Amino acid sequence: MRAVVFDLDGTLIDSAPDIAAVLNRILGSEGLAPLGLDEVRGMIGDGAKQLLERGFAARGGQAQAHHLADFSDEYHANPVRETVCFPGLEQALAALKAEGRQLGLCTNKSYGPTVRILDALGLTPYFSAIIGGDSTPYKKPDPRHLAATLGAMEVSSAIMVGDHANDLNAAAGLGQKAVFVSWGYGVAQATHTASTAQELLLRIAEIG
Repeated sequence: MRAVVFDLDGTLIDSAPDIAAVLNRILGSEGLAPLGLDEVRGMIGDGAKQLLERGFAARGGQAQAHHLADFSDEYHANPVRETVCFPGLEQALAALKAEGRQLGLCTNKSYGPTVRILDALGLTPYFSAIIGGDSTPYKKPDPRHLAATLGAMEVSSAIMVGDHANDLNAAAGLGQKAVFVSWGYGVAQATHTASTAQELLLRIAEIG
């Protein structure tokens, strides 16, 4: 059966509260007003550097290299204070594994906090390959990021599951099918969409 590759933030996990807390602390250290949770959700998806640039720009500031270092140090140390798996997603992973599907993870989040989060939430055993945003020179939407994940899984094709145009564009660049999940942080036009974990399983089954 065709393998399935998942995005992380906004797809498998709701990490926005923890990300927002660290971002707002750094903004506050520069005398800038905090961002609302919905604002931060819309900034997630392209990695920490872009997140900080967007956060500072939204408050009329400019992120510096030391802000990225501060964010990385604090967030990497404990990325799971309020982060949770979205409803039904762990059960969906278990169902896909029970079908005999191989699962991989392809995220623009750095590898270190990715593994810490997966370990803390008990999700690591589901995946045969985990590729972070610093695992290769590329990040989604660059299809080479997804290609590296397929290579690590030793498969030639997979269904990409994500909440962001980056996920869909990476899949399209490799000629792979994708499912857009609407409960996440991004927006995208997609042939296959799911609004619940159960619908996700149905869409994956339809693709094959």
